[in-house]
Amino acid sequence: MNIDYTEHATEKMAERDISKKVVERALREPDKVLNTEFGRKIAHKLIKDRLLRVVYIQENDNYTVITAYYTYPERYEVEEH
Repeated sequence: MNIDYTEHATEKMAERDISKKVVERALREPDKVLNTEFGRKIAHKLIKDRLLRVVYIQENDNYTVITAYYTYPERYEVEEH
């Protein structure tokens, strides 16, 4: 798995205090993956009481992270593990 980050992703992750380690874990071990418009995917990973959403594009084994952010699990009907 090769993971690259757009400039936007890098800036937003820094602003939101989200580490690459956490994003990479969400991509490697997602709780759920959603297919969205424009070939993008969203990986969901429940971390404590927050839901990490990682928006990315996947081409074979190459992942390009577009952005990542925390939100509330109930907003996306996520069951706690």
